Amino acid sequence: MRLNRECALTVTLAATMLAGCAVGPNFKTPPAPARQGYLHPAPAPGNTDAQDLQHVNTGAEIAGQWWELFHAPPLEQVVRAAIAGSPTLEAANATLAQAREQVVIARAALLPDVSGSAGAQHSRVTGQAPGLGGPGSPGGSSTLYTMGLSASYSLDLFGGVRRNIEQQSALAEYQRYQLAAAYLTLTGGVVNEALAIASTHLQIATTEDLIESDRKNLALTQREFEVGTATRADVLTADSQLAADLTQLPTLHKQLEQAYDALTVLVGREPTDWKSHEFDLSELTLPREVPLTLPARLVRQRPDVLAAESQLHASSAAIGVAIAQEFPALNLSAAVTRQALQAGGLFHQFDTLLDAGGALALPIFDGGAQTAQVRAARDAYRAQVATYRSVVLEALGQVADDLWALEYDAQLLTVDRHSVEVASEALKLQQKSYAVGTTNVLNLIAAERTYAQARLSYATAQVQQFEDTAGLLVALGGGWWKDPTAQAW
Repeated sequence: MRLNRECALTVTLAATMLAGCAVGPNFKTPPAPARQGYLHPAPAPGNTDAQDLQHVNTGAEIAGQWWELFHAPPLEQVVRAAIAGSPTLEAANATLAQAREQVVIARAALLPDVSGSAGAQHSRVTGQAPGLGGPGSPGGSSTLYTMGLSASYSLDLFGGVRRNIEQQSALAEYQRYQLAAAYLTLTGGVVNEALAIASTHLQIATTEDLIESDRKNLALTQREFEVGTATRADVLTADSQLAADLTQLPTLHKQLEQAYDALTVLVGREPTDWKSHEFDLSELTLPREVPLTLPARLVRQRPDVLAAESQLHASSAAIGVAIAQEFPALNLSAAVTRQALQAGGLFHQFDTLLDAGGALALPIFDGGAQTAQVRAARDAYRAQVATYRSVVLEALGQVADDLWALEYDAQLLTVDRHSVEVASEALKLQQKSYAVGTTNVLNLIAAERTYAQARLSYATAQVQQFEDTAGLLVALGGGWWKDPTAQAW
């Protein structure tokens, strides 16, 4: 008896020790980029006006609701409406919930599987054999009632179950970061569409000013042609210029309506059911202080990089799952069953059957399939390593592109502002000259047109600076982890 107890204790200790290890590699977070910046050495800077420059604050934290940096309440309202009503976020939330349930399913394999059963079996004996219901001997019948519990438990000796839990947990994290990426894409899309609406409104107004100048020019040219001071070619040139500017209006109006529709879809409403605010560029304030996350921190907060890391983690755990299949599997089972000839007897007059046992399954030959599965899992991991590196490089490149854009946007704004100032002075001189009769009306109209074109170019550069600023904030991760909405994920 003592020997049996010692054997049982030895087996239990051995199983416990084996259960403490898990085959396969332990995942390690990839190292962060060591560089402290994003840009290669820049060429000599151009002449940029200080009022056009934005200061990049390296190492500063990004606000959770990054769009509030533009200080535009109508924009903030639309972004919040989009977060609340987006079907894309709703689908991503449901997918995340599904992935988390898979983790619960995987964890259940660490616990015993217990089930109950109950039944009744009626038997009747017929025949001619003596004592079994022959002539003069009635046939016999009986009913057997049973009720019991059974349990089975698979020992996770080599950690296959735990590696599967690890894999499912990593996949759930992947879905969480996919949700964050969808959130970031949504908020960035709303801001871009709002800027597109503001920009198109400005382009339409400026184009209408140009068309008004064209109409004046055409009318004056026709009168001069009638009195013989202009040629037919001059009239045709003026008419062609008017027609060219008129063709821009339908395109701009179409662009405006499409931006409204795109914003409506982002908010999760039908185009006929919701009308966006008519954004104007004057409602938005350009952030003069732009936070810039260092590369080492960037890879710990961008959703696409974190999602790629989670996939890498899942691929690492999958190797352990595949390796565990090459080792023996031990399954323990036990059952307790009550039997009685009457249903009520199951509770006071019953027989008890006890069953207990274990089964060991050892893979011997499978044609090399299991070994191939392990190799395939390692190959998948190497592929995911390359994918992760690619995602990191793309993230660093995107931030670098946006930083270059902000630098050159400032230079372009300075040039365009100077063009507006020159065109404005030229227009004032033409107006004074026309007032005293030293120039003709055609020169005045040409100066008005030049001034309108300069304003349009300057406004376009302003919008581009807003868009590139928003693009940089999104590229840095947008502070999604600080938003109260995202904290619930």
